[in-house]
Amino acid sequence: MVLHRQVKFWLAVLVGFVLLCWLLSGVLIPFVAGLALAYFLNPITTRLERLGIDRLIASLVVIGLALMCIIMLMLLVIPILGSQFAAFLERLPEYILKLQSLATGEGARWLRSVIGDRLPNIQRSMSDLVTQGAAYMLTLLQSIWTGGQALISLFSLLVITPVVAFYMLNDWNRMVEKVDSWLPLNNRETIREIAREMDSAIAGFVRGQAAVCLILGAFYSIALTISGLNFGLVIGFVSGVITFIPYVGSLTGLVLAVGVAIVQFFPDWGMIAIIAGIFLFGQFIEGYILSPKLVGDSVGLHPVWLMFALLAFGYVLGFLGLLLAVPMAAAIGVLMRFALYQYLHSPLYTGEETDPADGGVS
Repeated sequence: MVLHRQVKFWLAVLVGFVLLCWLLSGVLIPFVAGLALAYFLNPITTRLERLGIDRLIASLVVIGLALMCIIMLMLLVIPILGSQFAAFLERLPEYILKLQSLATGEGARWLRSVIGDRLPNIQRSMSDLVTQGAAYMLTLLQSIWTGGQALISLFSLLVITPVVAFYMLNDWNRMVEKVDSWLPLNNRETIREIAREMDSAIAGFVRGQAAVCLILGAFYSIALTISGLNFGLVIGFVSGVITFIPYVGSLTGLVLAVGVAIVQFFPDWGMIAIIAGIFLFGQFIEGYILSPKLVGDSVGLHPVWLMFALLAFGYVLGFLGLLLAVPMAAAIGVLMRFALYQYLHSPLYTGEETDPADGGVS
């Protein structure tokens, strides 16, 4: 009965927490971002503290260095990326029309010889598809804009987030101890073990995948720029940033880069093959070198589960849901494995009856 009351209580707390996040999703973004930044920087701060540096000073130094790196990145990279991204969006309709013309125009004899009289119908279908795709992209950007109004606020990002991160980082150990003291006494060790598994899963995936995204983004940007591809820097950067979504980052970058390469270099198939080869090589080093070394196989996040979590949390909580999707997916994965383990060792699975006299198995 005590266990049932505890389960009901924590389920009620979970429902209340989700409802609160949904109601305050537009306000919580800088605070969640600050908590995420503190989580990223806590191992460095802890290491400095072990070297004899006061926690307060270590937190100030780590936050200060992180802010300097972010500001330098914004000053050096953002203007270039912003100008390329604006130019790319401006020329995107022109590129789409050129691709359509190359695929179904009068000069595409190879396609006409294959499909014959159906070419006009395919042209109309492709025109409709392009129109619908453009409308979908516009709707998606508008939804992201609407759902991320707090993110757009420079004051929230540049002022509130670092302050929240500093206080979280400075009080991290005390917060952990305080939360640990609230745990139910009878189940404290079990909850601690689950929390350690959650931390391992979140840290292994988030920190490792962030490093993979940075390395691949730099590789794609440099390689595409050296190859002479128009907008290579922004295409490579975007491909690297969204690599944390399984297969989506590489596929998106491949489609964009090859599409631009066809418009720019056609009929030079050698250059088009080089652009495609850059992404194939990137996928090779990600799958066989970067992910096994930096992320590992013990995280337990299946790609399908991760994509579902991103869509589900993003739909329910907007941009806040996208920030919470990966850590929550890792935490839920740990809880589901624990629940499955308990089920496989319970009478519900084994069919054995429990002796009500001593609570054992008869």
